[in-house]
Amino acid sequence: MTTPKVDPYPFYSTTMKVRINSKTFSCCLRSSCIFAISLTILLFLAGCSSHKNYTSQPDLLDYSESGKASYYSAKYQNRKTASGERFNNRSMTAAHKSLPFGTKVIVTNINNGKTVVVTINDRGPYVKGRIIDLTQSAFSKIEHIDKGIVEVKIRVVN
Repeated sequence: MTTPKVDPYPFYSTTMKVRINSKTFSCCLRSSCIFAISLTILLFLAGCSSHKNYTSQPDLLDYSESGKASYYSAKYQNRKTASGERFNNRSMTAAHKSLPFGTKVIVTNINNGKTVVVTINDRGPYVKGRIIDLTQSAFSKIEHIDKGIVEVKIRVVN
């Protein structure tokens, strides 16, 4: 008595026949599976990529706001920001709740008139009453670090 041959991988080696509008198409399930896996990996990798080609929005050029500014703690150094960039306390960047990433903003200390230009690359601050979080380097251009919080006016300059 002979035993029938059984394909150990029937899913990969069989063909599938599909009938569309009275036409029959044959398709190898192995190639379909490979295609599906490749497409899934490609879409996953595309979703993980970040880009830095920010565009300014013309309607934001007249935007200004007044409130309190603070600076980031050193513990955030090298962590990823909401834009995907690595946080650097020595750069001239800032966090704002709603301005688009890449927007350049002039931050003016209302008490002494000193200004600094920063680029928005993160979201925040998440403390009531604060409108912007600056890096320590940017904060030190308008106020002494020991102060911690300062009244500012911000204006978009892109």
